[in-house]
Amino acid sequence: MNAEQSARELITIALREARDVVTLRRCCQSACRAVGLTGAPLVRLATVVSEAGEQLLGAPGLTARLCLQGTDTVALFACFQWRGPVRPPSTLLTAATRLLDDCRLLSADGHRHELVLAQHAPASGPSAAELADAVRAQLAGAEGAADLIDTLRTQNRQLLVALEESQAQQEELQRLNAELEETNTGVLALYSELAAELEETNSGVVALYAELEDKTRQLELAGEYRTRFWANVSHELRSPVNSVIALARLLLGPGADPLTAEQRRQVALVQTSGSTLLALVDELLDVAKAESGRLEPHPVDTDLRTLLHQLRGTLQGTASPGVTLDIPDHAQLHSLCTDEVMLARVLRNVLSNALKFTAEGSVALDVEEREHDDGARFVFRIQDTGVGIPADDLERVFEEFYQVRGAHQRGRAGTGLGLPYARRLTELLGGTLTLDSEIGRGTRVTVEIPAHLPQTAPDAEDTGPAPTGPGPDNRPPAPLWRSVVVVDDDEAFLAGLRPLLDRLAGSVTVLTDSGRAVATVARERPDAVLLDLNMPCPDGYEVQRLLAEEAATRAVPVVVLTALDPADVDRARLTHARAVLNKSRLTAADLAAAVGSPPAPPVRHSDIAPPPTPPRPEER
Repeated sequence: MNAEQSARELITIALREARDVVTLRRCCQSACRAVGLTGAPLVRLATVVSEAGEQLLGAPGLTARLCLQGTDTVALFACFQWRGPVRPPSTLLTAATRLLDDCRLLSADGHRHELVLAQHAPASGPSAAELADAVRAQLAGAEGAADLIDTLRTQNRQLLVALEESQAQQEELQRLNAELEETNTGVLALYSELAAELEETNSGVVALYAELEDKTRQLELAGEYRTRFWANVSHELRSPVNSVIALARLLLGPGADPLTAEQRRQVALVQTSGSTLLALVDELLDVAKAESGRLEPHPVDTDLRTLLHQLRGTLQGTASPGVTLDIPDHAQLHSLCTDEVMLARVLRNVLSNALKFTAEGSVALDVEEREHDDGARFVFRIQDTGVGIPADDLERVFEEFYQVRGAHQRGRAGTGLGLPYARRLTELLGGTLTLDSEIGRGTRVTVEIPAHLPQTAPDAEDTGPAPTGPGPDNRPPAPLWRSVVVVDDDEAFLAGLRPLLDRLAGSVTVLTDSGRAVATVARERPDAVLLDLNMPCPDGYEVQRLLAEEAATRAVPVVVLTALDPADVDRARLTHARAVLNKSRLTAADLAAAVGSPPAPPVRHSDIAPPPTPPRPEER
C-alpha cells in the first residue's frame, strides 16, 4: 500500500467520560460534512459511532480515531481501540453491518481490540491529501468551539494566574471562582442529561432502521404474492371462459341446430360477453407477467395500414350515436418492426377508452413518422372530445385499478387497467405514452415508439391472435385419423372439442380418469393421444412419462393441450410430447400439423403382455 492509499488521521479523542462521546459525535458530524456526506449517510455514521462510544465507555485505554483512506474513492473511518475483555454488543455489530459500508471487529492478541466503522464519501474534486488537510482545519475550529468544558478549565487557569499576580483582586477572584464552579456543576449536569437523551435516541434510531428494512422486505414479498395471485386467478378463469366462447360458437355455427332470431341474438350476446371477459383476463395476466418481467415483445415486420384497418372495423360499432371515429388509411414511409399484437392492444385500449367517455363529437387517431438521431419513430395521437380528466387525476389514472370518480362512470364497466396496461406495453415496445386533458374539452394521448425494436427469439407456441377455442371453420390439411384418445376432465372443453374431432378421427375415446390412460392407449393403439396437463393425480406430466416408458405406447404421438401460459409449462418434463398447444388457440389445422399423417395400423407383437382390461370408457 503506497502513501496515497494509506490512512490519513484527522483527529484522535480519548474516551473517558460521557462528554467525550458527545465531542466525538460532533467531530464525526463535522468530518462528514467536510467530505460531502450529508443526509441519511451522515445520520447513520454519526449515530452508530456515538452508540459504539457509549457501549465501550469505561474500557481501558479507549480511544477513537477519525481518518480518511483512499485515492479516487474516499472513505471516512472511525477506529475504536481499547484493551481488556470488553466487547461491543452483537446487536450493535449487526445494526452497523446493515447501516454502514464497512464494520469490522479486530483482535490482535486477545487483549487489544479494534472496531472499525466506515462510510464511503461521494467523489470530490480535491485530492485525498488536500481533503484531509481541509477536514483537520475544520475539526480544529469545531473542536475548540464544541468543548465547553475545556474552555471553562482554560478560564479557570487564567483566573488562577491573575490571582497570583494581583493579591489585591483575590477576593473578587474567589467570588468569580465560586461562580464558575457552580456553572461547571450545571454544565456537567446538562452534559449528563444530553448524554442520556442521545443514548436513548441512538437506540431508537438503530431499531427504526432495522424495522424499516424489515417492512421493505415485507412489501417486496407482498408484491410477489399479488403478482402470483393475479397469474393464478387469470389461469383459473381462462379455461371456463374459453369453454363458454367455444360452446357459443358451436351454437351459432352453420352445422348447429337452427335457432330462433331471439335465441341467436342471446347466444351472440353470450359470446360477445365471454370474449370481453377473456380480454380482461388476458390483460390481468399480461399485467402480472409484465410486473414479474416475463412479458417479452416479439418484433415482426408490421403492416400499419392493415393494423389500422382492423382497428377501424373492430371499434366502429362501439362508438356512441353522434360520435365520429376517424382512423386514417396511413401509408408508411418507413418500415415498422415491432410486436404487432402489443401495438394493436395499446391502440385498441386507448381508442376504446376514448370512445367510452365521449358522448358526442369525435375520436381521431393521427399517425406521424419522425426522424431521430437514433432512427425513425412512429407517433400515434388519439384526440377525443369527451369529458376530460381533472388535473389532479392525470397521473393517478396510470395507477392500476384507479378510476376517476364522477357521473360519467355510471353504466360503464371497467377494471381501471386500460391506461396502466397500455403504458406498460408501450414501455416494453421501447416507447412512451403521455396524456394531456382538460375538463369538458377532451383528452389527447400520445404514443411514441421506435420504428425498429431489437429482434428476440420467437416463442414457438406464440403464433399471434387466433380464434378462441376449437372452431369448426378451420379445415385441417391432413386426412382423417383412425382413432384418437382424449385425456381431459374439463367437460365444458370436451363439449367444444368433440365437433372439431368429428372431422379428424373416425373414433374418439374420452377419458376423464387419467389413471386409466396408459392401459386404454395400450389397448386401443390410437393414432394420437390428446393430453391435458392440469388433472388430478396422475397429472399430465406423469401420464406422458408413463406412456413414453411403456413399449406398447411409446410410439403413439402425444399432443399436450393446456390452458397454461407457455412460460408456465415445464418443457423439460415433456420431451416425449409431439407438441404443446394452447386450448384458447386450438384449431383443427393445429392438431393435424402437430400429429402429422396417420400411420399404418400398428402390428401387435406377441411378446408384449396385454394390460389388464379396465371398464370401457365413454366412446362415440
